[in-house]
Amino acid sequence: MTLSDRLRPLRTGFHPTFWVANGMELFERLAFYGQQIVLGVFLRNKLGFTEQEAGQLSGIFGGLIYLLPIVGGALADKYGFRKAFAFAFTILAIGYALIGSTGMQMFAGLYEGMPLFTVLVVYLVFTAIGGSFIKPSVLGTVAVTTTAETKSFGYAIYYWLVNIGAAIGPTIAYLVRDRIGIEFVYVVSAASCVGMLVVNLLFYKEVQGSRQENAESLGTKMKNLTVVLRNTKFMIFLLIFSLYWIMFWQEFIIMPYYILDFIDKDAPFEIIQSWAGAGAIITLQLPINRLTKHLHTRSAILIGFAVSTLCWMIIGIYPSVPTVVAGVIMFAIGEMTQAPRYYEYISQLAPPGQQGMYQGYAFLPIAIAFFVGGPLGGEIYTVYAKSGANPAMVWWILFAIGVVATVMMALYNRFIAPEDTAAASE
Repeated sequence: MTLSDRLRPLRTGFHPTFWVANGMELFERLAFYGQQIVLGVFLRNKLGFTEQEAGQLSGIFGGLIYLLPIVGGALADKYGFRKAFAFAFTILAIGYALIGSTGMQMFAGLYEGMPLFTVLVVYLVFTAIGGSFIKPSVLGTVAVTTTAETKSFGYAIYYWLVNIGAAIGPTIAYLVRDRIGIEFVYVVSAASCVGMLVVNLLFYKEVQGSRQENAESLGTKMKNLTVVLRNTKFMIFLLIFSLYWIMFWQEFIIMPYYILDFIDKDAPFEIIQSWAGAGAIITLQLPINRLTKHLHTRSAILIGFAVSTLCWMIIGIYPSVPTVVAGVIMFAIGEMTQAPRYYEYISQLAPPGQQGMYQGYAFLPIAIAFFVGGPLGGEIYTVYAKSGANPAMVWWILFAIGVVATVMMALYNRFIAPEDTAAASE
């Protein structure tokens, strides 16, 4: 088979809009993870908030980013993905610029005497509203710009590009923070979104099926939520998964503080975390998938929980840059083991005819984890690390959360969902 033959599916199996949407997603993730990796440090070191206050603000922002797509997705379906992208990138660009402005000397007079915590709540909520339209629009575009034969590969490309953005964004953030100032990381994120707004307006073309005049209304979405909440098994599963994501977000909440305060105040924590985590996923996702593809779905999820939990034990034994790198890689391996099977299992839990609705709530655990994990991370760090009482205890608390999550998933598999034999990967 010639190289041309190998590349033919890339030319014929994807509508050109597929590449436009995924290219925009790469830069949107670059913008998101670039600012997210420094958010806690920006709030504490630049603006003077406590770790608890920074955790609360981070939790509000991240929680809404992953909760509001329930609404954003309904509007994107109704009015079309091109308009949704235009709205999203406009709001994101303005929002990131506003957040960064709170730390800039040129705007010091403007914010003097204002309740800065409240101002940031407004800015973060505003920005999250824009961000809530991105994932439904990108995933919706992938769905309508691929064929039955290329759809699975299309989602793999999407996931791969997301992680490239998650690696490059924090790297740029470090360079900007180190050479210009941490507040200008938000200018870079805003500029990235402005660029993608231009790309969207010039190159994104609506594909037949992307705009649904009969799409579900917001009222229907809310009714669907009550349907989901009444599915006890599904809700228990999602709540257990929330514990997993509470652990994950501490890489953005606790870890930057700890590296700067107790390991190396000049360490490029953005690069350490992004390339250990996203870099591992970029390079290892395919072999991990091949190694685990014959595992029962729920077994793969359980193993993923257990492997990710080891991250905190590795760091807790001897906190240092090498152990942080090793721990983050270990967490990523666990994530790669469970993440693809998570969506597979949700599809198996969904009643007939309700697949789309259930997948729409797949991000709910991430939202819950952000709302809870932000304040929790700030509190844990203040009590055990900032006070000097026992800094390394923060890692063992996270390890304990992981153990609880793993045990609860094992109990779920044993007593709540033993009849789900269809979940096995044959």
